[in-house]
Amino acid sequence: MKHIFGKAVVVAAALGIAGSAIAQDMRIVVVSHGQASDPFWSVVKNGVDKAAEDLGVEVEYRSPDTFNMVQMGQIIDASVASQPDGLVVSIPDAEALGDSIRNAVASGIPVISMNSGSDVREALGVKVHVGQTEYEAGLGGGKQMKAAGVTKAICVNQEVGNVALDLRCEGFTDGLEGGSVEVLAVSMDPTEIGNAVKAYLSGNPDTNGVLALGPSAAEPTLAALEEAEMLDKVKFGTFDLSPSVLEAIDQGRMMFAIDQQQYMQGYLPIVLLYLNHNYGLMPGADVLTGPGFVTQDNAAQVIDLSAKGIR
Repeated sequence: MKHIFGKAVVVAAALGIAGSAIAQDMRIVVVSHGQASDPFWSVVKNGVDKAAEDLGVEVEYRSPDTFNMVQMGQIIDASVASQPDGLVVSIPDAEALGDSIRNAVASGIPVISMNSGSDVREALGVKVHVGQTEYEAGLGGGKQMKAAGVTKAICVNQEVGNVALDLRCEGFTDGLEGGSVEVLAVSMDPTEIGNAVKAYLSGNPDTNGVLALGPSAAEPTLAALEEAEMLDKVKFGTFDLSPSVLEAIDQGRMMFAIDQQQYMQGYLPIVLLYLNHNYGLMPGADVLTGPGFVTQDNAAQVIDLSAKGIR
């Protein structure tokens, strides 16, 4: 059964062995589908960098220029060829990345998945997953919206084909229980996102709920709702955090953000690979970092940590 691996225990173990005589040359490669310049992924990379610093290991963070599974597979292949001591991957598309990940496992490289891939990692031979279960997180968002009276909503998906994001929309739809949800497919372009949201709401004025799947979609969606003067008519929530999202929640302009604590998704895989490399240790189940909900009741508590690049 999946459970949350004790963060305090893991971090204490990491800090306790950092800089010890056991420390040795170790190189880990992290390959994600998200760029470090993205507000969400910059926090993941902060976690990666902090773990590398705490443990005294070399860690390389690599990603495609855009959401590109062909390029990501090539990056994984090149990383495997460089023979690292450990590999961390996100798995947004198991069909596209499966052969590359299986090759890493067959090469004897310990592999941990993070962020996306909880439903496929075992079949690919990945040792453990660090992240949240996406369907259940979306389900919780749908239930929150239903309780707030939402009956018709859109799920703004900036990476259609990313299995994790598709599962978020699926869970959201089921959580709304009888309400209708339409997936609004957009790109990562903020102008396109804002225009698409305004056009949809103009043509479907009975829509009373909007869920974004990350800050890159949430921020232009918020601007579009404000410009259209619809914030008082539409319940709006998002996955994941950014300073502007937290500010909007704190001010009551957004309903919630579903938090998966992505700093831990960057930090903990490095710790686990270190422990595995030195002691042969590995958790017996996936490490769940979410979901949790940030609302107006607790947003202020999270804002300071967000400013530090931790939340």
